[in-house]
Amino acid sequence: MPRFTGINHLAMATGDMDATIRFWRDLLGMRLVAGLGHPGYRHYFFEIAPQDMIAFFEWPKVEPGPLKDHGAPVAGPHTFDHVSVGVASDDDLWKLRDKLDAAGFWVSEIIDHGFIHSIYSFDPNNIAIEFSAPVAGVDVRAHPVNTDTAPSPAAQEGPEPQSGHWPPPTPTPAADRAVYPGEGQAIVEALKKRGKI
Repeated sequence: MPRFTGINHLAMATGDMDATIRFWRDLLGMRLVAGLGHPGYRHYFFEIAPQDMIAFFEWPKVEPGPLKDHGAPVAGPHTFDHVSVGVASDDDLWKLRDKLDAAGFWVSEIIDHGFIHSIYSFDPNNIAIEFSAPVAGVDVRAHPVNTDTAPSPAAQEGPEPQSGHWPPPTPTPAADRAVYPGEGQAIVEALKKRGKI
């Protein structure tokens, strides 16, 4: 079986890379670890955690999707592009490619993106899926690089979060802090019944 390592990156779309950088890097504190592009096209990657990234394509005519509650059904325009699931090696890509092909799903050849090798497919819901394996010796997390030939002004500031672009937060007083129950409470109750927590 393939050795899945987590979500390599979630690929989204934006019409304003500077606003995106300001939010993900400067507001949330995620490092900008890779940037690809040329006039009319950009693809930037932000580090979520040691194994996870979120990426954005910048396309000139992309507009933000309508506000939508999490998990609520949607019709019409949306903002999700594809999900990339990390695997440990090219051998895992070949195993997945063979499995998808044998099951009758369309699957791409292995594509060399420089710092990752990838295959592409679709799930039964037509969700676009990429599987990505790291390239040995090429670590954009340890050594961020941006090869965009026309980087946005915010990207030119480098990979680290930049201060001064957002107002400082006012901490919520301890007396006002509350955690509200969500759908996951059923998981907690099930674990309690099994004596696991």
